[in-house]
Amino acid sequence: QVQLVESGGGLVQSGGSLRLSCAASGLTFSRHTMGWFRQAPGKGREFRAGVSGSGGGTYYSDFVKGRFTISRDNAKNTVWLQMDSLRPEDTGIYYCAASPMHLVSTLADSYHHWGQGTQVTVSS
Repeated sequence: QVQLVESGGGLVQSGGSLRLSCAASGLTFSRHTMGWFRQAPGKGREFRAGVSGSGGGTYYSDFVKGRFTISRDNAKNTVWLQMDSLRPEDTGIYYCAASPMHLVSTLADSYHHWGQGTQVTVSS
């Protein structure tokens, strides 16, 4: 049984930082592309960042490029999202997701496994 467990969310002021973690189990972690998605109230899940199975390839949405950094450690079956210069528009539930695709996809349908999400709230 695949499990993705996110942690690290919380309340932070605008301009602050948070580091999200996602611990994976039940899958061959290094063979999965990992992604982070954000869901705001009343909206669908929006791609924010992704990293290839080897960790050698990363991709970011234009909205977070230069502010967020995704990384992974295959020995620990963990992926992180370092979020700096946070804005109120970053508020939402952040989901970790795993895809069997070789390349990073921005499409939520490409990801077969999802975590339960962690709430990030950025106050102005």
